[in-house]
Amino acid sequence: MQAEMDSVTLDRPAGDVPRTIRLSAHDNVAIVVNAFGLPAGTTFPDGLRLTEFVPQGHKVALSDIPEGGEVRRYGEVVGIATQDIPRGAWVEESRVATPTAPALDALELATRVPAPLAPLEGYTFEGYRNPDGSVGTKNILAISISVQCVAGTLDVAIRRIKQELLPRFPNVDDVVGLTHAYGCGVAINAPEAVVPIRTLQSLAQNPNFGGEVMVVGLGCEKLVSERLLPDGGAAGDGVVRLQDERHQGFSAMLDSILTMAEARLEVLNRRTRETCPASELVVGLQCGGSDAFSGVTANPALGFAADLLVRCGGTVLFSEVTEVRDAIHLLTPRAKSPEVAQALIREMAWYDAYLAKGEADRRANPSPGNKKGGLNNIVEKALGSVAKSGTGAIAGVLAPGERVREKGLIFAATPASDFVCGTLQLASGITLQVFSTGRGTPYGLAQAPVIKVATRTELAERWSDLIDLDAGRIATGEATIEEVGWELFHLILDVASGRKRPWSDRWGLFNDLTLFNPAPIT
Repeated sequence: MQAEMDSVTLDRPAGDVPRTIRLSAHDNVAIVVNAFGLPAGTTFPDGLRLTEFVPQGHKVALSDIPEGGEVRRYGEVVGIATQDIPRGAWVEESRVATPTAPALDALELATRVPAPLAPLEGYTFEGYRNPDGSVGTKNILAISISVQCVAGTLDVAIRRIKQELLPRFPNVDDVVGLTHAYGCGVAINAPEAVVPIRTLQSLAQNPNFGGEVMVVGLGCEKLVSERLLPDGGAAGDGVVRLQDERHQGFSAMLDSILTMAEARLEVLNRRTRETCPASELVVGLQCGGSDAFSGVTANPALGFAADLLVRCGGTVLFSEVTEVRDAIHLLTPRAKSPEVAQALIREMAWYDAYLAKGEADRRANPSPGNKKGGLNNIVEKALGSVAKSGTGAIAGVLAPGERVREKGLIFAATPASDFVCGTLQLASGITLQVFSTGRGTPYGLAQAPVIKVATRTELAERWSDLIDLDAGRIATGEATIEEVGWELFHLILDVASGRKRPWSDRWGLFNDLTLFNPAPIT
């Protein structure tokens, strides 16, 4: 699909004149580029005349589409017309039905595996190397909790740690709590409980935390604190349990947390940045507040940068099952082996069943904002979303919360929710995230830097102190996908090195961690 994207037909005459983007010669729709949309009567150089107002990012019919006819974008069927749509009309959501999802038992498996991408050598960043060989982009003390009951106590303790201890350890960037709403009142032995438990175990071992795992527990919870230690070690090695008899009151609890934190801060303070090859990067890709430009500007640029990172020997994770499901027929042929393709299908099937249990399906996505931004349905959204994956072979698949253990392009299965996806990607081991947005969101993570990429210049200008990179220049013809992709690649290296700080870090603008728990709550 990237080759299709690279041959975008862009109508871009000088001045604020009518402009559209058509993605494939097979498409019978194009999207309007102009910031405020275009009124009825607008005429394009090829003779196309709008029969009604079409908002920015929304589709206009390039030819008559009969009722029951296919609506094509990205060279793929993105909808079925529910009524006649004449040439020049707005292809509005109510006029388009969602097509059937690709059948999972009829997919090609590793039939078109891309040739290995040409190696890219000589690129480095300044990172924190860990005893296990992984490399972080931040130096953070992360404190886990085994149950939500102690989250408030940890919040108080972290305030004291930052005020009383952190100034003595200048090489430590931050202290964060890995807080959540799990741990008790749950079916801890249910089969799907493996997902939240595995996520919490993996989160504590993110490379940005330097291997200094510490857990605050209560003492009566179902999720025993030791389960969150890397080796299930003894309580004295990394657990503060508030119900222990030695704690005579709240102050004693806080003192125990601060004492354990101080010992770990001393270790982390000895970490310093060193030059590391770009092959040590683990970068997560995500999109939120998507619009019709996401698959035209930002996501293809993310895909180009992903290819560059893979060429360097690095690791790139893309996710969001429901925003991949309708494009899965484009991905299984790219799997490096039939086994990887089958793993992709496994995750799609699991999520189909998960949604069905809740009497829902993939049509519950997209959001009202996505639709306002020109995305009619999940099919169109998915085709734009998978542009983040670039052009390389898919090297592996992770179930939710699994840690990444191989390099290359990896699909990490997660829900599409920004907060849940971010949490699961952190658990899988990302040390930096790139987040594309069209509608705009002040999303950020305390545990890893987040680079925000706007799909539209209008958003980048309006949110100039939240957006780190403007990919909207691709839509206006001011830059190519390749140019923005290279710019993003260099920004990733700079942010990973601490030379540049993304806006979310500068503001201290961070979202809470949100576990994915498909198991019962009791």
